[in-house]
Amino acid sequence: MRMLLAAIAGGCLLAPTAALANYYVYCANDRIEVESRNPEQMRIARGSGVCQMGPTFGFLSDAQNFAQRNFGGAGRSCSCR
Repeated sequence: MRMLLAAIAGGCLLAPTAALANYYVYCANDRIEVESRNPEQMRIARGSGVCQMGPTFGFLSDAQNFAQRNFGGAGRSCSCR
C-alpha cells in the first residue's frame, strides 16, 4: 500500500502543470498595453511614464478583454495623470 501511495505522489510531482502567469493593463508612454511584466519591470523597461490601469489577471484574454471594455483596447491613448 505504501508503495502505491508513493508511486501516486511521485507521479503527481512529475506531471506537467500550466505555468502561472500574471497579466497587467498599463498606460505606458500614453498608450494602453497588456503585458506580463510586473509593475517594477515595466518601470525599469519604460521609465516613469507607466501606471497600472487595473487589477492583476491570471489569463491574457481576461486582461485584453478588460483593456477593450474599459479603455478601447491595447494601443489606444491614455494618461497617467
